[in-house]
Amino acid sequence: MTDAGPLDLDDIQAGALHERPSPYVGTYVLLRIDDRQGGRDFVRRVIPLLSPARSVAASTPAAWLTVAFTYQGLKALGVPQQSLDSFSPEFRQGMAARAALLGDVGESAPENWDEPLGGGDVHIALAVLAPDRAGLDQVADQARRAQHELPGIAVIWRQDCYQLPTGRTSFGFKDGIGQPAVAGVTAPLPHPAEPPISAGEFILGYPDETGVPAPMPAPDVLGRNGTYIVFRKLHTRVAAYRRYLREKAADRREEALLGAKMVGRWPSGAPLAVAPERDDPELGKDPERNNDFRYGDDPRGFRCPAGAHARRANPRDALDHENTVDVRLHRMIRRGTSYGPILPDGVLDDDGADRGIIFVFAGAHLDRQFEFVKTQWLNDGIFIGAPGESDPLVGPRTGTGTFTVPRRPVRRRLPDVPPFVITRGGEYCFAPGLRGLRWLADLTT
Repeated sequence: MTDAGPLDLDDIQAGALHERPSPYVGTYVLLRIDDRQGGRDFVRRVIPLLSPARSVAASTPAAWLTVAFTYQGLKALGVPQQSLDSFSPEFRQGMAARAALLGDVGESAPENWDEPLGGGDVHIALAVLAPDRAGLDQVADQARRAQHELPGIAVIWRQDCYQLPTGRTSFGFKDGIGQPAVAGVTAPLPHPAEPPISAGEFILGYPDETGVPAPMPAPDVLGRNGTYIVFRKLHTRVAAYRRYLREKAADRREEALLGAKMVGRWPSGAPLAVAPERDDPELGKDPERNNDFRYGDDPRGFRCPAGAHARRANPRDALDHENTVDVRLHRMIRRGTSYGPILPDGVLDDDGADRGIIFVFAGAHLDRQFEFVKTQWLNDGIFIGAPGESDPLVGPRTGTGTFTVPRRPVRRRLPDVPPFVITRGGEYCFAPGLRGLRWLADLTT
């Protein structure tokens, strides 16, 4: 095994590793670089606003900022071609070019994305997050001043976001529970269902679960302590989801159960693997128990269907008997953020508002983390023995699909599942360490 030493927490951007406060408010801002020197000056100005991972581990800041670049953004800054060629092919191609592979087709195809997402004009992505509006406004204003009056730096997109005190998404389910513990960073819970994942799975320059570091962009100062970022705007059809459950259920209890079967958890966050019959809010809010379970003792999915969203995204030990997939090689740090107004409880008609989730992933392997999970586990049903079924919530559908609920004596197959989540755009980005950012600011090419 290659030993790269302990994580350099003074160089890693805090947003790549640490949990966000709960609840929080935030904003994502995308910029275009029209002047190379202006872009470098902006990077130089924004560096003092960034929090290193060590400072966030010691205390929660009033707010923090994360900065990342697309391939076109690094190119616009004048990064030498030899360095650009050292980045992963997925990053170089960009998300829009890989849309068909990812299942972004039909309504989710790039030609239907919100401009400027996927169009090549996105160069810099900023994320500003804070526990409250005052902290957010303070850091966002500092970021605006860093960009102010610089030639050739344009703000081209902004999306405000938030997390409710309940931690629930627009579909009404608590999110962000199944995050992996990162070795050397995250203190494991007293009864972890999963040992900490090697830090090199998420931060470049350190051994990953294979025992060696992931391929790292050159030069070393740019690649080390950086991470790849997946950014996706996902519109959620909440009214259609509610209507579907209402139509397929005999009563409200069955309606709630069908929703939980699709998600793999109850609205409170309680896992079906532990609470298969009814919601358990106390379990859902207990971090020592709501992620401490496995699926290996439920191979046929009577408690939690194999096709449920949470089980697809992280099968845990359900694939151990096959000895073909090491689930630890496909774990991701996910940051799901809500945007748009929440549809009031009980409303079954679409009000026309744009609401959904900003999905962010951080990791060292775009291909075997995000793209593998999206294409092999969420979009395809082969690994669960149902080739024709995709994820009931986020799976790609140009028409309708099916979802199977195992039960005795006869399984129930739900037909005509419409698309509930539509991709509105996305980008592949790279978030360098602080030394890498200084290298970018000092470029002279």
